[in-house]
Amino acid sequence: MYRVLQGNASQEPDVQPFINLLNNLDTNHFSPANGLFDTNADLIVARAPGRLDVMGGIADYSGSHVLEYPIAEATLVAVQLNTSRTLKIVTLIENEPGRSFTMKLSDFDGPVEYEAAREFFQRERGNRWAAYVAGVFLVLMRELHASFASGANILISTRVPPGKGVSSSAALEVAVMTAVTKAFDLAIEGRDTALLCQKVENLVVGAPCGVMDQMTAVFGERDRLLLLLCQPAEIKRMIKLPARLRLWGLDSGIRHSVVGADYGSVRAATFAGLQTISDLRPQTRYLANISPSELENEYLAQLPESLRTSTSHPIYENARVQRFVELLDHPEPLLNELGELMYESHRSYTALGLNSSGTDRLVDLVRKEGPDAGLFGAKITGGGSGGTVAVLGDQTSRTAVERVAASYFNETGHRPYIFTGSSRGSLAFGHLLVRPQVD
Repeated sequence: MYRVLQGNASQEPDVQPFINLLNNLDTNHFSPANGLFDTNADLIVARAPGRLDVMGGIADYSGSHVLEYPIAEATLVAVQLNTSRTLKIVTLIENEPGRSFTMKLSDFDGPVEYEAAREFFQRERGNRWAAYVAGVFLVLMRELHASFASGANILISTRVPPGKGVSSSAALEVAVMTAVTKAFDLAIEGRDTALLCQKVENLVVGAPCGVMDQMTAVFGERDRLLLLLCQPAEIKRMIKLPARLRLWGLDSGIRHSVVGADYGSVRAATFAGLQTISDLRPQTRYLANISPSELENEYLAQLPESLRTSTSHPIYENARVQRFVELLDHPEPLLNELGELMYESHRSYTALGLNSSGTDRLVDLVRKEGPDAGLFGAKITGGGSGGTVAVLGDQTSRTAVERVAASYFNETGHRPYIFTGSSRGSLAFGHLLVRPQVD
């Protein structure tokens, strides 16, 4: 049996169930986690939440402001050092069979180049998930010159569903990075944790994501929107959600991935547009630093037609985010205008080809319910092309959200998971030191 020697196991409702899981690992002889831990050695436990992208989304890689909301669903990680210099990783995803992966840390010695590591994990499809975990060690070796004389046994348990557009990957990376750096006594600031985790995803996994997800998983605060300026990762402020408002997430059932061709092609076109404008306006580093009027009056006609939509999106989206924040700061937020900004964002995703039939239908169902039912706006989240829809409602909106989910189920056969509630990021959570109890 384990007891928490340091840290507060009651600070989030999913922590004690995780401790219970640790206490019962060896009772299921068919679990890949059976025998993972030495029951005479300490564990370090860390936690990081997923996020709901309320506004900003893919404009993050163009330097936009974004508004992110940490969700209640989180990933918990337990790390224990071993003497074999081996990584033994087991992941348990809710409602899915467990998976395991083992490798020698000597495979990373050198340290190896990122490209070689990426090819190593992509060689076998069943091992690609492990890049998010083992990649933490390689990034620490390459970026901080860390050396690991010991290996690690790692257990991952997550309620952040993959492929839903709520950043399961960032929750995993941040929880692992936090637990590993604590276990190996490596001191890293919160912002550096997020940026290093982005490197894991960009350089080891091979997913060209921005950093807003990792920053939210690190710095998120319960019931607050994180206003982040992605140049590259500057926290502007935390915005307490007005008491009248509620945020929901509805899963479309269509799997989302930032490794997909749609996301990649839009991103490439956006950077091509930036280069065209940079040729006209030297030293332009971020499209989001251009105003909509400047775009329309000075640059739009100079852009090849094939680049106009991708180049315009982050410029208008940044303006939408800033207006959204202004409205939230108003003593009586104009809920209809807040909602319309979300609908405009979704239309812009659609123009980019990053919508999907499922997310479009969920947005339509929310609009049909409308303000009379307490629902004001909705938009696709994150990288798009499926995933989850963020919904803005008031304190009366639960019944309407459930009607939307029921209608979607009747039409498609998929019952949307409803994301509700919030939790703290890894920095506020800290870590737990868990020790086997001596009888």
